[in-house]
Amino acid sequence: MDPTLKNKTISELKATLPDLSPRLKSVAKYIVDNQSDFGLDSIRETARKAGVSTYTLVRMAERMGFEGYDEMREPFRHALVSATAVVDRPEWIDTLREDGELGRVQADAAFNTMAIVERSLERQSSDQMERVAEMLLGARNVYLTAVRASYALAYYLHYVGRMALPSLQLIPRHMNSAIDELNYAGEGDVMIAITFTPYSRETIEACKFAVRKGVKLIMISDSDVISSEFTAQETLVASVLSTHHFGCYAGAMAVIENLLALLVAQGGVDAKHRIKSYESLRKENNAYWIAQKKH
Repeated sequence: MDPTLKNKTISELKATLPDLSPRLKSVAKYIVDNQSDFGLDSIRETARKAGVSTYTLVRMAERMGFEGYDEMREPFRHALVSATAVVDRPEWIDTLREDGELGRVQADAAFNTMAIVERSLERQSSDQMERVAEMLLGARNVYLTAVRASYALAYYLHYVGRMALPSLQLIPRHMNSAIDELNYAGEGDVMIAITFTPYSRETIEACKFAVRKGVKLIMISDSDVISSEFTAQETLVASVLSTHHFGCYAGAMAVIENLLALLVAQGGVDAKHRIKSYESLRKENNAYWIAQKKH
């Protein structure tokens, strides 16, 4: 079997996504986001998870040029890498589970957090991370946008990242929209957008606008397929699987920490001087307030 067939199929699914019907679009997105499960599950189970009929899966296989569903699934099965966590369960997790109902909740959440951090970091290739760091350091301006829960991630990335990347701007500011802040953006600029399912309409619109302006786009998200209306230059994919009703962002934060480490390392002497200057400023400020209290 062609060892590249799986990757070719994924690329073709992404390329044809804008032209697919809503049901086929759901299938394409499910396959791209759940490649291991797709290779492992039966057609009925895949149909259930994707929210479509088995007939729709067969239609997708035919649309992709395969003779049938099994032929489309085979390269995924052949290249199957288990999507289950490879984290060894530490003894303290089992001890927690013995502490009643809340202990079990805490144990499940803790183990899930460990698993998605590992899965998220495992997905980041050194080549892609280096490309992203170089894009950011070489940009004229770097815009960073997110809303709602993702905003906390963006705020932290901006707070620390500007030490190595002075051009980093968190948008929107002052109750504006992100699009307002991008009015003068253009070629030579880069935007980082952070969004997770259900994807924010405000962030999607900002991405579309940025791409139209010639801005290079870097996504931090839970999927390679976020919208059929634009294409990012790079997407850093993080798992946000959770044991509760909202996404768990520990994996995304781990990816951001890795990116920050690369930016500081690539930022060289200038980045180190900015960090040292910031640390000195904090020490001076603390010393000032200690002196004020003594008086």
